Amino acid sequence: MSVDVSNLPVPEPLDAWRMVATRRGVEGRVALASLSRLADSLVDTDGKVAYTLDFGVDELQIPYAELRATAQLPLLCQRSLTRFLYPVVIAQRLGLIRQEADEAALPEGYEPLLMPADGMLSAVELVEDELILAIPVVPVKPGTEAMEADGRFPRPIWSASTRLPHCLH
Repeated sequence: MSVDVSNLPVPEPLDAWRMVATRRGVEGRVALASLSRLADSLVDTDGKVAYTLDFGVDELQIPYAELRATAQLPLLCQRSLTRFLYPVVIAQRLGLIRQEADEAALPEGYEPLLMPADGMLSAVELVEDELILAIPVVPVKPGTEAMEADGRFPRPIWSASTRLPHCLH
């Protein structure tokens, strides 16, 4: 009898240093609705994010956590004001550091992750942080660029080159 790993909860928090020492990983799925900091940037919270978090030590003896996550984030297009799903694929190698000064020793391709003194790490909070960073400043639905080129958006009545009426000077 096999167990469906995708439905098993990921233990929270994780002992990152133990995970590194044993070169272990976790795999999980979390509902967007449970990511409260991310939810403020979304149109709604329908959907899930799937992720893996693998721990290890590289050839330079640097402890790391490698995060991979995929999600479809429901955003509001700022051009058409319609909901669209923004695909996010995250592949991030995080160098686990004990103090900020250790950041300078990380090789290229590593992002620093300052670990708390107890070494405990929340996988879900880490995933949420990376999803927040993946959201564009101005979300634009793919394909709406053609709408602007077709002239389907009204031209502004006033522009910087338009002269103001004398009474507004």
